[in-house]
Amino acid sequence: MKVAVLTFPGSNCDHDCLHAISRLGHEAVSVWHAQPLPECDAIILPGGFSYGDYLRCGAIARFSPVLQDVKKAAAAGKPILGICNGFQILIEAGLLPGALMRNQSLRFMCKEVSLRLENNKTPFTGNADKGALYRMPIAHAEGNFFADERTLADLENKHQVVFRYCDAMGTTTEASNPNGALHAIAGICNEAGNVVGMMPHPERAIENLLGVGMDGQNIFSALLEGGRP
Repeated sequence: MKVAVLTFPGSNCDHDCLHAISRLGHEAVSVWHAQPLPECDAIILPGGFSYGDYLRCGAIARFSPVLQDVKKAAAAGKPILGICNGFQILIEAGLLPGALMRNQSLRFMCKEVSLRLENNKTPFTGNADKGALYRMPIAHAEGNFFADERTLADLENKHQVVFRYCDAMGTTTEASNPNGALHAIAGICNEAGNVVGMMPHPERAIENLLGVGMDGQNIFSALLEGGRP
């Protein structure tokens, strides 16, 4: 499988994603945001601070030339994963609903969190059972997911919530929600299920050497093993 990892001015997790894909024995190619999207089987928009997060996170990156190709790929059903800033870009580009606001604490947060899998029908979650627990790090200042009541209801009713913040036992509590996200949402997908955005960083949880565990590897292996909606 060939996976394109996009790089915007200010991206800083692109090499981590390239490593995560290559480590599992598949081809990962770096694509600069001003270049055409090459032939590939999947696309990853990595974390970082595209364009320095000026104006609003992802607000400038959505105008990058490569996003036109990403939109066409999304419409064609190609698996697309946006991580942290990549999630913000997908929302700004209109590929995912809602908004990501400042953390409730108004502070940048860098810590490990627990996640509960709510939807195992996406290309990135097909190798786990619904309700499975993951442990991954977050590192963001604008990860507070917000949407109006109708959009939230649609996300829940159409099973578009992919990950939810929880405690180590899988229970959603106020204390386990690190940024104040509505419904403790940590990740969502589009209606088709092929476009997924998540705030936690799976690429930083693929080797025990990093001290976080290897739960993030499941996200990449699900894709590379051919899991699809």
